[in-house]
Formats: sequence, C-alpha cells, structure tokens
Amino acid sequence: MATRVIIVRHGQSSYNAEKRIQGRSDESVITDQGSADAKIVGETLSLIKFKTIYCSPLQRAKKTAEIIATHLKNPATLQPVEKLLEIDLPLWEKLTKEEVRENFSEDYRCWKERPQEFKMVLGEREHFPVLSLYEQAKEFWQEILPKNEGETILIVAHNGINRCLIMSAIGIPTAKYHAIQQSNCCINVLNFTGGWGEAVQLESLNQTAHLGIPLPPPRPPESKLRLLLIRHGETAWNREGRFQGIRDIPLNENGRKQAGKAAEFLREVQIDFGITSPMLRPQETAEIILAEHSGVKLETRELLTEICHGLWEGKLETEIETAFPGLLQQWKEAPETVQMPEGENLQQVWERAIACWEEIVSTYSNAEKPLTGIVCAHDAINKVILCYLLGLKPDNFWNIKQGNGAVSVIDYPQGKQGTQVLQAINITTHLSGGILDQTAAGAL
Repeated sequence: MATRVIIVRHGQSSYNAEKRIQGRSDESVITDQGSADAKIVGETLSLIKFKTIYCSPLQRAKKTAEIIATHLKNPATLQPVEKLLEIDLPLWEKLTKEEVRENFSEDYRCWKERPQEFKMVLGEREHFPVLSLYEQAKEFWQEILPKNEGETILIVAHNGINRCLIMSAIGIPTAKYHAIQQSNCCINVLNFTGGWGEAVQLESLNQTAHLGIPLPPPRPPESKLRLLLIRHGETAWNREGRFQGIRDIPLNENGRKQAGKAAEFLREVQIDFGITSPMLRPQETAEIILAEHSGVKLETRELLTEICHGLWEGKLETEIETAFPGLLQQWKEAPETVQMPEGENLQQVWERAIACWEEIVSTYSNAEKPLTGIVCAHDAINKVILCYLLGLKPDNFWNIKQGNGAVSVIDYPQGKQGTQVLQAINITTHLSGGILDQTAAGAL
C-alpha cells in the first residue's frame, strides 16, 4: 500500500531573519511571520488525515508543528524525532552568512560547489556534514516507513534535513545538495509505493502558493536565467489513458481550461521568451499562457517532441498487454530497458531532450539582464529534463511526477556555468486549489 509523506520546512526563525547559520543551535525562535505562515500551512492541510506528525525537537520546527497541529480537523500525534535534527555545522553556528564567507572562504566555496566533499575538522575528528545528514535521513526512513505503511504522515523539519529526506528517498546524489530549494513553510509531497528501497515518486517540491507566493523567488534575488518548465494541458487521450507519443492530439476542453489557469497563475510573472514542442497540445498550452504577455515570440524545438511509442500509440494498457505481453510491466519497472516497438527508447529521448535544454540555457543565460522564459513540452520530456537536473538517470524516470498544466521552476543564478537550482517541481495548486496533484493519471 502507498504511503504519502508531506514534508514542511519550519516557519521563518529569528536566525533566518538575521541571515545567521542555525545548524543544531536551539537559540533561534520562530518569528511572528513564521507563526502566521505556520497557521496558513495548518489551514491548507486541515482536511488531510495524518496518522502521525514527526518533527525535529529544535524549537523552531517543534513550534511550527504545534501550530499546524492545532488547525487540523483530525487530531494527530505529534512526535519529536532526533533523526530530524538539522545539519550539524558546529564551527559556523550563530555566525552570519557574510561572516562565514569572509572567515572560511575556501571551506565556504567547497560547501557551495562540492557539498559532498565539505568537511569540518573537530579536534582529531573529520566531520562531513552533508554526508552525515544524508545517512541520517536514510536511517529516518528505514525506521519510520515500516510503522506507517499505507498511511499519510506529516514531517516538519529544516532546510538541510528536508533536502536529504527528499534526496535519499529518490536517489539524488549528495553533490546536488544545493540544487533543490526549501522555502520557509513550503510543502513537499512524496509517495512511497512500499518500504525503503522500493519505488518513490516526488509529487511536488517546494510549493509556496498557499503562502501567497506563486513561484519561489530566486536566491540570490537576481538569477541570470529562470526557466518555467510546463507540461501541456489535458487531452482526450490523457483522460482515457491512451498512449499518445507522437500522435498530434489537441487539448480537450479541460486542457484548455488548465492552460487558462496556468496563464492566470503566471500573469504577473515577467516572461521574456517562450519555447514549445512543435506538437499541438504543448503549442496551444503555450499560446494560451503567452496571450497574457503581449509581444513574446513563441519558438518551436523539434527535439522537445514527445517520446515515440511506436505501435503502442492509440492503445490502452489492456490492449498493449494483449499485443506485447510483459513489455508494459517492464516499462513500469525498468523503463530504461524498453525499446518501444517501432518507436524510441528512453536513452534516445534523454539525449535529444537534454541537448535541447542545454542549447536553450546557452542561448538565454548570457543576456545583459536576467531573463525568464517558458518551456512547454510533454510528460516524458519534462521528466527526463528534471531527472537530468537532479543528477538522476533514465532508470529514475518514474520518480518524478508531471501533471497536465503543471509548472516547475529552474534557476541559473550564475548562468550556464553555475549550479542550477530546482526552485519548485510540479506546481498544480493553480489547477485544483489544493496541494495534491489532481490531474489525469493517463498515459504519456
């Protein structure tokens, strides 16, 4: 049975406001803003029935969890857990980020550029904060998952441990520690199909719309390039569960509504350029979004065309199983091993989608001013791109969810040469009003 896990970062703390390193120091307290945001999170999650709320014992996280718990319609047990403690940075705690940059310049550069190698020397002991935190996250999952099979649980913790919980669950390497964002009082959703080591889906990352922040802001404040990766709206074949591939199926009425909601969601965002797959469903989605942004030219990229399913196209799963016994199950369990009959394999899609993405980044990251653009494509294409950016491989294809009309946010703070930041993945709040993805679960 599936286990749903909702992960929340604590509300703004006094050290957050002062831009100080917190680590495991317990001096930092939640601010008035943090308390207000925690209340909003509680109201947002109020109708979800949680078996247990697990929280870090540090007061900024524990207080956030307590505020959330008071707004839930179904009371849940609140349980502080040591394995949800924040990353341990003993030599930096209580210092401002600027003080750390000035006094530990080489270490800070390693922390930012090679977090998997970053260490602190404590007497005769070498301490690797990120590697240690990653192992701590794995131990948490191994301890907690068997106790909550088939249930929904809430975790309220910190920036670093939340990252490692997500990373360890779906296999993101520690080198990507700084590649995913966790805003104060953000919401993440993970779906475990079974116990530790079995398939896990990242349904969403770093949702902030419930706080009145549609898209997480760039950090630092100006990023050289922001790309909004969007999946097309729903089609009749999505709704029916028919494999589309390169069949040029247009949006259905609901798909056009989804595109309209995405357009409204992004109305106040400065969009400088638009790129789409040449197929009807993403192109129409992009055109509806850009109708709110006069003067923005829409370009097409052939390499963003959806995966070719060959002889599967137009068929339902039952029909595919009859015609190609066992191959559909292989696609679900080991997608990187499947050659679509008279179609593509995932490696071919991976190579062309990544080549196209890198070309887009190269083209638009060297402008005189920061730019924001939309890239509108398909389920398989978007999953491949997001896996690549997270340091994953084709066999992680099913670890990432992409709903119809969903928006993901990728920043390039230093342009193509720097580390990209996954600010948010699979935002669908504009479609349903809730934090859970309610879009069609149909075929690609």
